[in-house]
Amino acid sequence: MPRTFPDGFLWGAATASHQVEGNNLNNDWWQLEQDAAPQVQYSGDAVDSYHRYEEDMRLLAEAGFTAYRFSLEWSRIEPLPGKFSRAELAHYRRMIDTALGLGLTPVVTLHHFTHPRWLGAHEAWLRDDAVDLFTRYVEQAVTILDGVEWVCTINEPNVLSVNHWSLAEVAAGRPYPFGALPDVKIGSALIEAHRAVAPLVRRATGAKVGWTVANQALVPAEGGEAKHAEVQGIWEDMYLEAARGDDFVGVQSYTSQPVDENGIVPHPEHPDNTLVGWAYRPDALGIAVRHTREVVGDVPIVVTENGIATPDDERRIAYTKGALQGLHDAIEDGADVRGYVHWSLLDNFEWGRWEPTFGLIAVDRETFERRPKPSLGWLGSVARANAL
Repeated sequence: MPRTFPDGFLWGAATASHQVEGNNLNNDWWQLEQDAAPQVQYSGDAVDSYHRYEEDMRLLAEAGFTAYRFSLEWSRIEPLPGKFSRAELAHYRRMIDTALGLGLTPVVTLHHFTHPRWLGAHEAWLRDDAVDLFTRYVEQAVTILDGVEWVCTINEPNVLSVNHWSLAEVAAGRPYPFGALPDVKIGSALIEAHRAVAPLVRRATGAKVGWTVANQALVPAEGGEAKHAEVQGIWEDMYLEAARGDDFVGVQSYTSQPVDENGIVPHPEHPDNTLVGWAYRPDALGIAVRHTREVVGDVPIVVTENGIATPDDERRIAYTKGALQGLHDAIEDGADVRGYVHWSLLDNFEWGRWEPTFGLIAVDRETFERRPKPSLGWLGSVARANAL
């Protein structure tokens, strides 16, 4: 028996501007790539999606998908404080029009990890005027969002709250600290920023507005129940609670980790681990969706990222099938899930590394030739049928 998903269910794949566009010279990640080389690799041309976005969207649409999630690059739109680029706004408007013309529902993210260099590399969200500056940018961004039905304000604010001090460690030549928890002060500023811009976007566009949260699918080890509750509260729940008044919340899930009395337990070495060292846990998505529903109540859920870093595309299909089975079980149990967006559309620059391949499409980094993998066709067939 096919396992059918709700009518109107979104089936998509995702990218982020810095990971695919190329030559984002004016943001903090580009600066980090210079300061922390060789620990952090060079994004360079990335996969040149700045110029090849139509080809990327066409491959997605022709495979059977109905949605494309992509982000706007703040540092392109506002290269200097208060100076906005009409040409860059028009570029992103063309991307929206291209998606709509191909029958793809655009899911637009306003902030996906990167900041203009003028805002400050590591202290950006600790500035007294940070929320006002982000609001000023969003006031310009909404002018091009006519016809966009889904808008994510900030991608993974909980990860952003870790990165903003952990990346300073990397820039200083120290390793990224395992088990680091989000900085609560930065997280609070991001919640304030989200609450400032969400109603602005809703009024200006009529779109459904929310943000996306990195769901760790944390589970308590024996004796670790109290620490699990503490860690989950800091890692996820304060950000999920901030979404209770939104039109939707994005769930982003890849793996699951136990929490013992000392904190998050690292993934032990195992041949099944993915290219980023995570445990192979397709069941994590179901765990994440169920926990999100427990916290947000009736707020609709969109899976805005889920995928696996692997060179083995058959394994990618097996992982995704397992994740979708868990997602379908959660829907049958009452979770209001409106869509599934795979990470990622393309093998891309994975935040300091090129080796982890999450994409449904491979890219030759010399010629930029797109090479669809079998997983693109497989997931597209699921989308066409709206069923497993």
